[in-house]
Amino acid sequence: MAILVRIYLFQILFLVFVVSAERSDTRFLLTSNASSGERHSEEYCVMYDICGKRSDGKVLNCPYGTPSVKPDDMFSSKIQSMCPTISGNVCCTEAQFDTLRTQVQQAIPFLVGCPACLRNFLNLFCELTCSPNQSLFINVTSISKVNNNLTVAGIDFIITDAFGEGLYNSCKDVKFGTMNTRAIDFIGAGAKNFKEWFAFIGTRAAPNVPGSPYAINFRPSIAESSGMKPMNVSAYSCSDTSLGCSCGDCPSASVCSDYAPPSIHKEGSCSVRIGSLKAKCIEFSLAILYVILVSIFLGWGLFHQSRERNPAPRMKPMLNVMDGSELHSTNRPKDENLSSQVSWVLEDVSQLRNGVQLSIVQGYMSNFYRRYGTWVARHPTIILCSSLAIVLVLCLGLFRFKVETRPEKLWVGPGSKAAEEKQFFDSHLAPFYRIEQIVLATIPDANGISPSIVTENNIKLLFEIQKKVDGIRANFSGSMISLTDICMKPIGEDCATQSVLQYFKMDLSNYDNYGGVQHVEYCFQRPPCMHYTSADTCMSAFKAPLDPSTALGGFSGSNYSEASAFIVTYPVNNAIDKEGNETGRAVAWEKAFIQIVKDDLLPMMQSKNLTLSFSSESSIEEELKRESTADAITISISYLVMFAYISLTLGDSPRLSSFYISSKILLGLAGVMLVMLSVLGSVGFFSAIGVKSTLIIMEVIPFLVLAVGVDNMCILVHAVKRQPLELPLEGRISNALVEVGPSITLASLAEVLAFAVGTFIPMPACRVFSMFAALAVLLDFLLQVTAFVALIVFDFLRAEDRRIDCIPCIKISPSYADSDKGIGQRKPGLLARYMKNLAIEPEVHAPILSLWGVKLVVISIFVAIALTSIALCTRIQPGLEQKIVLPRDSYLQGYFNNVSEYLRIGPPLYFVVKNYNYSSESRHTNQLCSISQCNSDSLLNEIARASLIPESSYIAKPAASWLDDFLVWISPEAFGCCRKFTNGSYCPPNDQPPCCASKDGSCNLNGLCKDCTTCFLHSDLYNDRPSTAQFREKLPWFLTALPSADCSKGGHGAYTSSVELKGFESGIIQASSFRTYHTPLNKQVDYVNSMRAAREFTSRVSDSLKIEIFPYSVFYMFFEQYLDIWRTALINLSIAIGAVFVVCLVITCSLWSSAIILLVLAMIVVDLMGVMAILNIQLNALSVVNLVMAVGIAVEFCVHTTHAFSVSSGDRNQRMKEALGTMGASVFSGITLTKLVGVIILCFSRTEVFVVYYFQMYLALVLLGFLHGLVFLPVLLSMCGPPSRCVLIDKREDQPSPASQL
Repeated sequence: MAILVRIYLFQILFLVFVVSAERSDTRFLLTSNASSGERHSEEYCVMYDICGKRSDGKVLNCPYGTPSVKPDDMFSSKIQSMCPTISGNVCCTEAQFDTLRTQVQQAIPFLVGCPACLRNFLNLFCELTCSPNQSLFINVTSISKVNNNLTVAGIDFIITDAFGEGLYNSCKDVKFGTMNTRAIDFIGAGAKNFKEWFAFIGTRAAPNVPGSPYAINFRPSIAESSGMKPMNVSAYSCSDTSLGCSCGDCPSASVCSDYAPPSIHKEGSCSVRIGSLKAKCIEFSLAILYVILVSIFLGWGLFHQSRERNPAPRMKPMLNVMDGSELHSTNRPKDENLSSQVSWVLEDVSQLRNGVQLSIVQGYMSNFYRRYGTWVARHPTIILCSSLAIVLVLCLGLFRFKVETRPEKLWVGPGSKAAEEKQFFDSHLAPFYRIEQIVLATIPDANGISPSIVTENNIKLLFEIQKKVDGIRANFSGSMISLTDICMKPIGEDCATQSVLQYFKMDLSNYDNYGGVQHVEYCFQRPPCMHYTSADTCMSAFKAPLDPSTALGGFSGSNYSEASAFIVTYPVNNAIDKEGNETGRAVAWEKAFIQIVKDDLLPMMQSKNLTLSFSSESSIEEELKRESTADAITISISYLVMFAYISLTLGDSPRLSSFYISSKILLGLAGVMLVMLSVLGSVGFFSAIGVKSTLIIMEVIPFLVLAVGVDNMCILVHAVKRQPLELPLEGRISNALVEVGPSITLASLAEVLAFAVGTFIPMPACRVFSMFAALAVLLDFLLQVTAFVALIVFDFLRAEDRRIDCIPCIKISPSYADSDKGIGQRKPGLLARYMKNLAIEPEVHAPILSLWGVKLVVISIFVAIALTSIALCTRIQPGLEQKIVLPRDSYLQGYFNNVSEYLRIGPPLYFVVKNYNYSSESRHTNQLCSISQCNSDSLLNEIARASLIPESSYIAKPAASWLDDFLVWISPEAFGCCRKFTNGSYCPPNDQPPCCASKDGSCNLNGLCKDCTTCFLHSDLYNDRPSTAQFREKLPWFLTALPSADCSKGGHGAYTSSVELKGFESGIIQASSFRTYHTPLNKQVDYVNSMRAAREFTSRVSDSLKIEIFPYSVFYMFFEQYLDIWRTALINLSIAIGAVFVVCLVITCSLWSSAIILLVLAMIVVDLMGVMAILNIQLNALSVVNLVMAVGIAVEFCVHTTHAFSVSSGDRNQRMKEALGTMGASVFSGITLTKLVGVIILCFSRTEVFVVYYFQMYLALVLLGFLHGLVFLPVLLSMCGPPSRCVLIDKREDQPSPASQL
């Protein structure tokens, strides 16, 4: 998850490239010869030859007029090679031309991909420097004296607006791939029109500052009397067929007309407007459906009422029928001959069950539980010891117990497509770097406005922070690790730290030398002076420009000076092996980093009235580990409260005289211990087979199993209590198991299946959770019907022997224990009597539910809630907020808030190409690149088009292309890039060693590289593309070439990890990537939609080009699950509900009963999803598991009541009352209140994930289950419940023999 934080570091990739752009004169030196300015005519010069140099070495032209000069053949061919519009005489010396060539070679790599732009740009400076008609459009306006020589200080350049407009239009969209931006941002400082560009070019630069050595005033016209006229060279359009540019560099090109930018795709939202009311189609449809259903229901109700008022002759009810339901009732009529009944029951209990027509499965289960109950009551010790022994054997697996805390192992499935793509990216290219980050921000004032962070005090404070970070030393295996040992260093020995301190080269001594805050604002300056890309003093220590948006936050647009936060990012080298030494060194330093920030930096910032948030790559994993103990107290209290409640619930009415005996504290404690043993047995079994546990398992499953297990405990104890006391204990146990055993089995099997369905969820944390929970619930059920039944026998024997609960060794005398009617005449518990009264008394619950008006209201309300919930489900958003899974007091909470508030850039996005065939016979090169001669529908052109609609594509800018830059690098026009010595080996640019021996920045060319030549002539290439052999030979040169002022296209650093050279000699590059980045992503749904958009884009392009391409970003692996989360949820819920339906159908053999249970379960789940929408609970693996578990838990609220209804006699209203009277207390106290008590405690959890996904969702589930189980289901059964399974027994007939009944 943490990976979401990496969104900042994509900048680091900048480091490798345009060292040139920084130190290079983006304001290209405009040299000329001088003119007196008195003569303006054809074949006449105004600036000829060089008459001096400035203190910074920039040459100055002579201000002397002279006729144009005819060059020799060699010089003429040199001029023609770069300036084809100039022929015959010229107005420049060879030295001037060489200066021009040196200067423009810095711009050529930016523009060579678009020939029309490059030609227009070269024409501008060729005409300025060497045109034979120079005097017609150049006028020297000022001169200066340098070393006693007059030199040009300022000129007017008369040039038409048409040429300026044409020049700008041909270049404005040309990309500079290395930095994912436009070339105009570097050679034109981001100019918005040609006038801004000309103003940038013409500004006279201060000493040691890039720019023109003299002022150039571009003018569109001049008085005719001057004899001058504007330069009339034609400007080429970027759509020109002879000098055509790619669609990415020239969207207006004719070849691109069929590939217009796609329109913004908006998801269709069907709506219906009724007057001023606007509703979604689904809401309108559900409203109509509700009206229809209610109308049909009302009509059916009126018809039924009319039939009841005029009843048809009926058979007299046989009230004296003896059926199985009578065994469930403890409230017999007083005139009933109880003694004769009891003797009859004792004579042949099985004969009573013949009054109920059970299904085959239920019959077998009843016979089994009858015999089993008798055997347990006679041999409780054997059952208790054997069952505990089996569980204890399973617990031996705990010796292999391990906990998984790695996020990628918890939240990413092994078959994940994104995980496979990440593995491919990491193994073939390079793993994404680790991120350590600090966010220092100002505190908003009373009006909510945050003051600027860019002040002298804050910058110096940032230097103090940096000093402490540089001083961190972490011990790893006896070695002391510092930041410089692990940081990313793309070029040289300096860390690629992203910080505003880079504008001072990370050196405090430069602060005053450079001008303090004013220097920072100078580097921030917006067009037409983007100094951070051009000024050498704004260059970072790692020799690359630093974009202010990567080091600042809380600003709008490009108003960097208004930023309210400093963002400092330390990229650290990463490794594929997470257990290796390189990762261990990084983790050790990260722990020391977090500790020093907490101990030293945080108090320091608080004293300065600033906020400080921070994070490291390993922070989330460490905080997840800490989470395991964050809620230990809360969960312990929850268990204790549930234990106390269980003890009170299991006992009889509290009377001081008999409380010591009738209480069930020891039994409740033993039941809780059995629950814990079932959990330990589940964990032990899976640990033994090598499955790691998770923190959620250890914290939640005990609670869940306890909540489920308590139900069975309460139901079993209450069932035994309902049996006549005159029966022997083994008879009571046997009858109780016959009465509730089938429904307990049905509910438990349904719960196990529902939990097991969660194992189909691909997320490991949730899949493992479901596995552990399913086995734990199964073990708990088995222990309940074995060990707990044995414990019930022991407890009742203790009570009958008048021994004190908790201290059974002490026996109380009969007179003291029960002074009135004796222990044998105990009353049922309070909750049991309450629910019994609710069901039987004429003035409350059941009679009210029997009223037709009440039934209509109940059905109408519950159907309305269900349909409303269906409509609300469409508003549930996928995702899982990172802050939720962390403790509330985690330092990452503030960090995530600040990242969302301050970051202005999105996460990096890579388009990875597999098996790129670069051979000259293949079409792959032109299908991928985006410069001249590339296909208009190439990958990079399509990415550029997608970046024009970021609202739907989530792609911020065109991609940085190693392929484009490589093709430019080897181009003959980029004569300063790909060069070779006479022996054929690589020759670097003139401003790099060994060509340049100086290390102080002022390069004096030695003789070593004077004989270097360009790698290729145009005749060596075919359609400007290298052959297979040329590509194979020069690609390694390009990837090791350092970028510099003379050639900014060197691939070292920017593209070092973008191409896999292993095995490329065969003509196939197995893996390569093209980098861009997403738009800022602030919400979980943004991350999901951006991933979906990227995959849809690559799928379309891949199918079109027949090339295997996939998108990759660091967060994809964690968000892939949300692409199909709805599908996963619906499939798993369908399987869970279907499994419950099948189990009910098999056990009950009643399609009618099973269908009713299915309907109620579906309504509970749908209503729970409606609550999720209201509470803004997101749909993710946690909530899907909860929904699936809700199916299993909701079964408890339905099965027992439905089973009791089916075995009751009388009409539906009477049977509904009897079912509520029989099972109402157990459902209310044993199921509803036990879960409610345990759930409420979780609201005090310190971790938001417990509050949201366990407290809120489980509380909603318990309340919905209670309402559906004790309100909606009884009403539904009273209206359309299944027929009774009771059969008529003619007492006049001879009783069948016991043998025949069995």
